[in-house]
Amino acid sequence: MEESGTFCYQRGTVSVETKDLTKVYRVGTQEVRALQSVNFESEQGDFVVINGPSGSGKTTFLNLIAAIDRPTSGEVFIEEQATSRLSEGQLAKLRKETIGLIFQTFNLIPVLSAFENVEYPLLLQRIPRVQRRQRVAALLDEVGLADLGRRRPAELSGGQRQRVAVARALVAQPKIVLADEPTANLDTETGKRVMTLMRRLNKEHCVVFIVVTHDPVVTEYARRTVNIRDGRLEDGGSNVAAGSTA
Repeated sequence: MEESGTFCYQRGTVSVETKDLTKVYRVGTQEVRALQSVNFESEQGDFVVINGPSGSGKTTFLNLIAAIDRPTSGEVFIEEQATSRLSEGQLAKLRKETIGLIFQTFNLIPVLSAFENVEYPLLLQRIPRVQRRQRVAALLDEVGLADLGRRRPAELSGGQRQRVAVARALVAQPKIVLADEPTANLDTETGKRVMTLMRRLNKEHCVVFIVVTHDPVVTEYARRTVNIRDGRLEDGGSNVAAGSTA
């Protein structure tokens, strides 16, 4: 969609990898295969959009990468480290320090202000107060909400709440951001602004973005696309011209 150089992409540095990833749920006496032998790789600075209809396994895939859920078989590697070998404490540390999450329903804490919602991950990391406030203020300014930090989520529009969610996902300076249907609750123009923001942050911070969606507009913002259907991934191709260093 845009010129070469739009993405911060560093070939050869693998951030996320899955090998033969399978997830089976039991519903009564039946087995439902949400994912089937999925092999996937994403390198530093990548911006991948995974397209698929409802029920195709998109959210399951993100939950397994984020170590929110565990696979039935297969493996997830984050920076070459197998998540199956990590304790619950180590997994919690991984989610706090390495992975940022953007949820479809924002998942903001309603009694906290926008500033406090963004600050919350830093409290969990016990970052000193002055450093916390400097980092939050800078990030709210970066997402265009510098003047709205005192407002609670109910006092913000859907697009503003999603930008708070983006800021919260990035405030701990993660290497990987996972976004589940980030435009689902937004109108078209607001969705485009949020995706433009995410892509700019990808370029400026060299963070891996893995976005799952059924919104075809979101595909325009990808460095590359992957299709998912019935729990299987298919490479949808690159949106970057051959030979580009983007």
